[in-house]
Amino acid sequence: METRPLPIQAHRRRAVVALGGNAITRSGEEGTVAQDYENLERSLECVVDLYSAGYEVVLTHGNGPQIGNQMIRVELARKEAPDLPLDLLGADIQGGLGYMIERVLRGKLRRRGLHPRVCCLLMMVEVNADDPSLQNPTKFVGPFYPESRVTELTERGWNLKEDSGRGWRRVVPSPAPIGVVEWHEVDMLLAAGSIVITAGGGGIPVARTANGDLAGVEAVIDKDLTSAVLALSINAPELIILTTVERVMVNYGKPDAQALDKVSVKTARRYQSEGHFPPGSMGPKIEAACRFIEAGGARVLITDEPHVAEALRGTTGTWITA
Repeated sequence: METRPLPIQAHRRRAVVALGGNAITRSGEEGTVAQDYENLERSLECVVDLYSAGYEVVLTHGNGPQIGNQMIRVELARKEAPDLPLDLLGADIQGGLGYMIERVLRGKLRRRGLHPRVCCLLMMVEVNADDPSLQNPTKFVGPFYPESRVTELTERGWNLKEDSGRGWRRVVPSPAPIGVVEWHEVDMLLAAGSIVITAGGGGIPVARTANGDLAGVEAVIDKDLTSAVLALSINAPELIILTTVERVMVNYGKPDAQALDKVSVKTARRYQSEGHFPPGSMGPKIEAACRFIEAGGARVLITDEPHVAEALRGTTGTWITA
């Protein structure tokens, strides 16, 4: 039985921490549950460090490999069970991964002598019903298919594109998040002293109907953009984006590559316009950081999990500020 939590600390720094999908399933792994738990034991150490250092922490995370596997399961069971729309698949994975993260965090907090108060909260993320991307799907999801199945899958209403010579894949919209539905609940949980795990995979996409109700959208929202919107909604001055590199670099992979220490949002936008941050890697993280700062956030840290403590001391990581 877990012990009763200690009294809540009254004055804590607030940050949204966006955990990259590689923190759960690493490149080249099969993605078994055992592997994911082993990875989380390493990746979540920095979250406990932040909490110990006096942060109120909201933790978001990716879900790319996991939702791909879930789509394979649904496909294999297609003649035995009803299909599931993408918004429900996202909700399923958000809950499952949130459970795993919460379990690991509670154990790590307990072993540090900290009384665990952790909560996994499903989050709906609102997008515009008339977002242009909904008519122009570009985000690859799920498994590869041979060209012989393209007609069959298209007849289901799917959009498919050839992916880098490896086969055909489903593409879905990736609309911009405009708001998080459960921001007030997150705020209350933080005030109660909880670490909150939410918005997994960018959240469950929803849009307003003509009468103001929420309806699910078959789309995938970038989790870093959602993290920025969430941070602004709960007045978190800091956004911490965790990825696979210690620092952001310009001219990455070239002889004149340069690691960035502290840059203004204006400079980050200039590097972005010069093509230093590709869409498939650092691009969404820089875009999320810039939007956060431009909308009133104080600062953004981009680094990898092992270097968070050093980055908070100012010795590494890339900080983006106004």
